[in-house]
Parts: sequence; C-alpha cells; structure tokens
Amino acid sequence: MIQVRSLFPSASSAVILRVVLSLLPLCVSTQLFAEPPSRPNVVLILADDLGYGDLSCYGQKKVQTPHIDRLANEGLQFTGHYSGNTVCSPSRAVLMTGQHSGHIYLRGNVSGEQNAALDPALVVLPEVFKAAGYATGAYGKWGLGQTNVAGNSNPLTHGFDEFFGWKSQGIAHTYYPTSAVYNGNEIKLKSGTYIHDNVMDRARTFIRTQAETKTPFFCYIPTAVPHAAMHAPKELHEKWRKVFPQFDDKIGKYKAGPDESCPDVKNPIAGFAAMLENLDNEIGSVLALIKELGIDENTLVMFSSDNGAHLEGGHDPEFWNSTGGLRGHKRDMHEGGIRTPMLARWPGVISPGQTTSHISGFQDIVPTVAEILGQPVPANCDGMSFLPTLRGEADKQKSHEYLYFEFCKGSAQKLFSQAVRQGQWKAYREAGKKMEIFNLTEDPFEKTNLAKAMPDKVASMEAIMKAAHTPLPTAK
Repeated sequence: MIQVRSLFPSASSAVILRVVLSLLPLCVSTQLFAEPPSRPNVVLILADDLGYGDLSCYGQKKVQTPHIDRLANEGLQFTGHYSGNTVCSPSRAVLMTGQHSGHIYLRGNVSGEQNAALDPALVVLPEVFKAAGYATGAYGKWGLGQTNVAGNSNPLTHGFDEFFGWKSQGIAHTYYPTSAVYNGNEIKLKSGTYIHDNVMDRARTFIRTQAETKTPFFCYIPTAVPHAAMHAPKELHEKWRKVFPQFDDKIGKYKAGPDESCPDVKNPIAGFAAMLENLDNEIGSVLALIKELGIDENTLVMFSSDNGAHLEGGHDPEFWNSTGGLRGHKRDMHEGGIRTPMLARWPGVISPGQTTSHISGFQDIVPTVAEILGQPVPANCDGMSFLPTLRGEADKQKSHEYLYFEFCKGSAQKLFSQAVRQGQWKAYREAGKKMEIFNLTEDPFEKTNLAKAMPDKVASMEAIMKAAHTPLPTAK
C-alpha cells in the first residue's frame, strides 16, 4: 500500500487528510468499475401456440422433446405460469412492456400490421438490456407490426441491434415465404427455403459472435413453431407420416399474408410432430453451442409460449392432449388458452430438477431481468420479479395479489372476455354472460362453476376486474 506521508513529507496532517479525501471517490470508482460483477447472457425462446401439454416434460406421450426437457431436468419448471394474452400480438406486447392486459395498448389481434406496433412511450425489454450494455438480437416472428419499414413496428426501433425473420405476422403463417427481413431490409429467399432453419442459424451466429467478443448478450428467439400451417422439413415430415399413416387422408389448409402462398399439408398430424422434433433439435443445438463457447455457466435460458394450443391448419389438440387436460384453447381465457409452459436453466444459480407452483406471467419477465441486471424497473411495468424463485429463495419471493387478463376482438378491440387468477381461485367471464368461479386446487380443469354458491367471491372478482381494466383510447 502507498504511504501518503512518504509522498508529502513536509505536509501537515490536515493537508494529508484533504488529499486522502479528495482521492477517495477516484479510488472507490476505480475499484467498482475495474472488476464489474458477472452478468448473465440471456436467451429467451418463445414458442407460438404451444400448449401446456405439448412438451414431454409436461406430460406429452406421443412425441418426445428431450432437448427442451433438459431445461427442466437441469433447471426449473413452472406449473403456474401464464402468457400475456390468449392470442399472439397482445401477448407479445405484455412480454415486451411488462404491462398486464388490462393496461396494455393492445388486447387483441388487430387488422393492419402497424396497429399492433409498440407504443414508443413505453420502456421495453430489449431497452433494459441496452441500458446495461448488452448486445441484443431478435430472430423469428416479431408479431408487433411489419419489420421492413421504419417506425414503431420495427424491432430495431425498440432496442434490438439486429433482427432477422418474417416480414409480418400474417406471412409468418407459412414457413416457406418468398422473402425474409434482415435489419429492416427485405431479402429474397430461394424457392422452397424452410425459413425456420435460417432463423435458428442467425440466432446461433449472433450468440457465437457475442461470446467470441466477450460481449454480454440478450438473444430473443420468437419462433413461429408450432403455429399453423403444419409445415416441417421434408425428411422429418416423412418420418412421422410412417408413424401416423392413418392420417394421410387429412389435408391441413391455412392462409398466409398478402402475396404469399401457404402450401397445404398432407397429414398435419405428422406435420405437428415433425415441427416439434425440429424445434427440439434446434434448441439442442443452441444448448450445445453455449457449452462449446464456454458460456454455459453464465447464460440464463428461458422457454415459454405466447398462448395456449390452437385448433388451426389441421392441428388436433385432442389427439395430442395439447392442453394437458386444461379447459379451453387459444382465443379463450380458460386455463388451456393462457397457462403455458415456462422453463428456466441457469447453472450455478438454479438448482437442477426443480419445480415451482409460483404464479407468474409474461409481465414478470421485464422486472426479473431488471433485477438480474441491476437496472431500474420501468415505470410502466405491472409485473413482479421472480428472481428469488429462480434462486430457490421461496421465502423471499413476493406473490401477486392477482393476475388479470382481458381479450378483445376486432379492429375496435371490443371487450370479449376477462379472467382473474387469485391464489387457488379463477374467475372467467365473457361479455354479456355471467361470471364463472373455479377452485383450481380442487378443480384444475374448470369443470365445476361455483358462482351460485359463492356470491361474495363473485363480487370480489368483479371488483378486481373493474379495477384492473383501463379503457383503451381506441375503444369504441
């Protein structure tokens, strides 16, 4: 240690004290910034229309997902996690902003891509990462407006350094589009290109580049799988047609966006299995890459779905038990429409093979990330960090008073249905109909409506719905 007296042999003690005090801030600053605390890379994979029962770690029996299951076996599996909404765009808006669906600017899929664009006044997930010095990339289906135009619909406007994927949500209905978008520029694709493979290649390239330059990163992979159409790589589709030949007489039909064809699918049952196997293999490749690059111990990988299982393009959720027995599907607010898989793997932080019943939702991702990165939670956020749950500190985890959901239809976003999850209780109401009450602990499949026997509970849930709902500026 340097002796201050030796530097100033003739100085008085008072002078030396002033010198020490003047140097103290510099010494503290140098100490703080010379060795910054390790911050994890984050990979967030978002499936599209994947039901609660579609993964083998959640009970799927007819097709296995071993690589995705690794996230559960080596990390944490949630059993009470909810998407932001029961359809694509508003769910992704909740994920990006941390606002629940009674406050968010978008509460249903709307006509016109630009009408889904993020509100520029809101601080969103990638911007939290950018404030912490992270590189940010998004790969796949944005779902919040057209990606090849300037303005609020473009992910590059909201904190992403790089984007590769579909031009629009409608075009993402086909896995064989004529073009893709890279950083705002539309690029033509060779005929017959299965775009999902390109999307995953770009995501892996981003991960490799950041790891090799030792840059902390956020890699967001909003894959379109298994949203209809039931398109899969040919070799995998043919493999599963041999497993399920009894469905070869079924044809899956779906429509894509303007000026894009959407090939019919022979045996969409086989197509669904092939899509899941392809996705599982791709995620396995991501996990292998993270290991190869030596960043496995410092990378948090999360996986979820934007809403529950769908009924489109020839998909048969009953055959697959896609909801895991939960009532309802995409486009309604029963559990099958909004409860989704949620897996998190972070070696050294998350103990392997854990399960949590902590009730959480998409609005919690932003505050969780903010706490991990030491960043302020955006003022617009309704969510609550579940970092204590990731760390296995259940005694430190705060609980939501309730989770609120609402779903609107049409360009005017007319209110269609509402739901509340409060502990063991679930309330569900469609516009113009009476409320239903369920005890999810005793009745997880929402078979017994207790509303008539519980008028006080009906009244309290109505009060929550009234308080949580904020009218949309565009509502008519």
